[in-house]
Amino acid sequence: MTADVALRARIVLWAGEGRRRKDIAELAGVSARTVDRTKTRYAEHGLAGLVEKKRGGGKDQVPPQARGRVIALTRMTPPPESGLSHWSARTLAAYLKRTEGIKVSFHYVARIWREENLKPHRSGTFKLSKDPAFADKVADIVGLYLDPPGGAVVLSVDEKTQVQALDRTQPVLPVTFAATEKRTHHYVRHGTTNLFAALNIATGEVVGECKPNRNGDTFLAFLKKAVKPHVGKEIHVVLDNLSTHTTPDVKAWLAKHPHVHFHFTPVGSSWLNQIEIWFGIITRQSIHRGTFSSVHVLVKQIRDYINSWNANAKPFVWTATAGEILAKVRLVQTAVRKLVNNNAN
Repeated sequence: MTADVALRARIVLWAGEGRRRKDIAELAGVSARTVDRTKTRYAEHGLAGLVEKKRGGGKDQVPPQARGRVIALTRMTPPPESGLSHWSARTLAAYLKRTEGIKVSFHYVARIWREENLKPHRSGTFKLSKDPAFADKVADIVGLYLDPPGGAVVLSVDEKTQVQALDRTQPVLPVTFAATEKRTHHYVRHGTTNLFAALNIATGEVVGECKPNRNGDTFLAFLKKAVKPHVGKEIHVVLDNLSTHTTPDVKAWLAKHPHVHFHFTPVGSSWLNQIEIWFGIITRQSIHRGTFSSVHVLVKQIRDYINSWNANAKPFVWTATAGEILAKVRLVQTAVRKLVNNNAN
């Protein structure tokens, strides 16, 4: 018999002798609450209640198949009858309990996701080009990126249209010690502008200009500005398939300037144009969280950002070969065909 069990037994005996709760606590050197708890355990369980229960045991064990089911379900879209677009740790745990009788906590599900690097809350996008000359155009443009012609200049050109000058209806609370920037959801539109930009893939420098509209004339005017610093060199321009890039005036200008060569990205594949990477950066770093009281203020901020960028310009490092890109596209095409066939059946 352990000392703890002997002490509890004495407490019960003293209580049986009619001693007061206060006196028993003093004799035993414990609190009055411990005396009450010991008497209750004896009354409910007899002598067994005086024995200390082993700690650390008694937890429900996770069934062996639970881990496999969590991983398998995570890698599949939730069944239509669940009404879910994607899993969360809580909804997956609830689904397992409701449909398969497997009881696991959402903490358990989240731990497996961390261990297996599963992230069902994330999603991506894709678009398959239907351009019949897709492979040839990919090889052409990627060739310019990885092995540009000696002495030639490669410019990546595009337009970011309808950039909005949004002004918040209340002042933005700036960053302070231990507090993040805060802004109201309500805003007022003060108009839009169109950002034309050309990225020199060898230096990373950007030529940019904002125009109130986008048409063949504004594109041609910007194109002349973009190529002007490179007089006397062969110039290769990567651009997408907008109709403004192939107007009669643009074609006539190209005929008079044979040293300028257009390279069109495949239809629906503007992601091949490196300037799109830069558009994403300026949007995140300058435009998206900006507050502009007018289009003039927006244009000035864009101009300031371009000047700051060019002060420390660095080119993007393109690593994907044409073969690697085409191989990935073929995999996606195969997956899409299988999905379509499965749905048809």
